[in-house]
Amino acid sequence: MASSGEQAIELVLEESPDLILLDIRLPGIDGFEVLALLKKQGINIPIIMTTAHSKAYDATRAARQGAYDYVTKPFNHKDILLTIHHALLEKGFRKQPQQLKPVLSRATSLIDLMGQSDAIKRIMKEVAQVGPSNFSVLIMGETGSGKELVAQAVHAESRRSNKPFIVVDCGAIPANLIESELFGYEKGAFTGATQAKAGAFELADGGTIFLDEIGNLPLAMQSSLLRVLETKRIHRLGSILEQTIDFRLVAATNENLHNEVKLSSFRRDLYHRLAEFTIILPPLRERKDDLRFLVQRFIGEVNIELGRKIYDLSEDAWRVISLYDWPGNVRELRNQIRRAVLLSAPEEGLITTELFGIFNMGVPLPRNRKTDFPFGLNESIVPNIVVSEDFFQVLVPIAHTLDQTQPLKQTVHDVVAKVEREVLVATLLLAGGNKAQAARMLHIDYKTIQSKINIYRIHSKLKS
Repeated sequence: MASSGEQAIELVLEESPDLILLDIRLPGIDGFEVLALLKKQGINIPIIMTTAHSKAYDATRAARQGAYDYVTKPFNHKDILLTIHHALLEKGFRKQPQQLKPVLSRATSLIDLMGQSDAIKRIMKEVAQVGPSNFSVLIMGETGSGKELVAQAVHAESRRSNKPFIVVDCGAIPANLIESELFGYEKGAFTGATQAKAGAFELADGGTIFLDEIGNLPLAMQSSLLRVLETKRIHRLGSILEQTIDFRLVAATNENLHNEVKLSSFRRDLYHRLAEFTIILPPLRERKDDLRFLVQRFIGEVNIELGRKIYDLSEDAWRVISLYDWPGNVRELRNQIRRAVLLSAPEEGLITTELFGIFNMGVPLPRNRKTDFPFGLNESIVPNIVVSEDFFQVLVPIAHTLDQTQPLKQTVHDVVAKVEREVLVATLLLAGGNKAQAARMLHIDYKTIQSKINIYRIHSKLKS
């Protein structure tokens, strides 16, 4: 959330959001000036203008300047959610193959977008093998690791590459709307259905439908999806007529669907139908050979966008980003590079460590703290590592509670679990016990945070 017009522009350039709620009255430059500046820079993001003082002129002005919609406060929450939902869907459904092909025309382009590590070469080979078939493909990987790029590559390698590529984010659509968005509806099918609308499967006829974060699909819809996959037939809500649809399905998830099947929150038969071919996308921390390529790619992109001439990172910045584990994966790296280029001095040419917001608390280890290392390690064993004081405040007490006779793999697993619990508790405290807010702060979905709260038995005064 931005507290001024200037900060709003900075956040948009740094985070690349899917949608913007923009108040007209802001400290500093007002909402209309923000809108004009964003459009001038070619930012093609749906912008919904909001105001507590409705004026017909303002609504007209917002439309002329390219705003998606104009709403007056106080507004009905259901109405504004529906407006947001429609804006996001229109943005997603407009992705036609003509727009995608210049970005990713063949699987080999994955090297141009993701790097040249052995992991990417392996994925490229798998995409080339499965692309020409009609197999359903399941892409598994952490949030921000590039699953949609791989899905686009599968489509580009298929015989359907000149047909639509339709993206549906199953985690972003409310459960009560998912059926109508996937299968469409007829006029009068429900209150508010003033005209017939094609669903995602119809839009994907002849091409590929990509169901992102499919682990969030409600159980009731999993049954419907399985039937569609088996019969290749759909019918719109409010219609008794079935249509035959020719589509290829690619799905992605950041969850372990094996566990979801065991917990009975994901249908076993649907899982096996989706996973005719599975592609595992490793996180960035497991393919750091791609770091230099990705950094140079993102610097080049944002240089063009902002008219800058930044050419590299400082030696110290390279050392620090190589040590960092990038929990947000490539998306986090991209956002940090964009932020650093924006904040850098044009005459410097180099990005220095302090421009990365995630490293502001990093300090060199003092030389007199040998006993602070867990398990009796000292700086002669782990030299030249930059960490934060807060890191040691969390890790050292945990490390001293572990069974030092157990294998390293189990020790690492226990440490990660304990640190993850500490992070969850701290974030929930910051969010005032609001689970939905904490999920947004951690960049995970509500289902994931609820699952982790249950696993770690975090049962304080929490709010949904």
